[in-house]
Amino acid sequence: MKNTIIATFVALMGVFGANAQLDIESGAKVEFEKDVHDYGSLIQGEPAVYEFKFTNTGNEPLIISNSRGSCGCTVPSWPREPIAPGKSASIKVKYDSNRLGPINKSVTITSNALDNPTKVIRIKGNIAPKPANAAPTNNDSPMAPKAN
Repeated sequence: MKNTIIATFVALMGVFGANAQLDIESGAKVEFEKDVHDYGSLIQGEPAVYEFKFTNTGNEPLIISNSRGSCGCTVPSWPREPIAPGKSASIKVKYDSNRLGPINKSVTITSNALDNPTKVIRIKGNIAPKPANAAPTNNDSPMAPKAN
């Protein structure tokens, strides 16, 4: 009798333990194709935009509550709607390429992902000045020559 009670208790603990493990693993999970994008060398004023693609590999909807650049020159935009399990989306990161020099910026993403609720992605590269003989990019500039 004593052995039967102990065996039943051990069996029940195994069942409850397995259910607790399932509950821990249930939720949204985010997997990015890559965490760092290298723009390489860009010329001042050239577009510096990259889309970081990701997939919700969990079994619950992924909700991104915030996405913040490390400075005002790095501006992310992200999907506001939940991303269903198995579905993919992207976070677009735009850098102000009018600033010269090396780029090494981050974007911090806050979500309900169980595996990584605060994810950091990065951009890097270098912005070189426009060549002196480059044509103006904005003919409406007060410094641009006016046609007669």
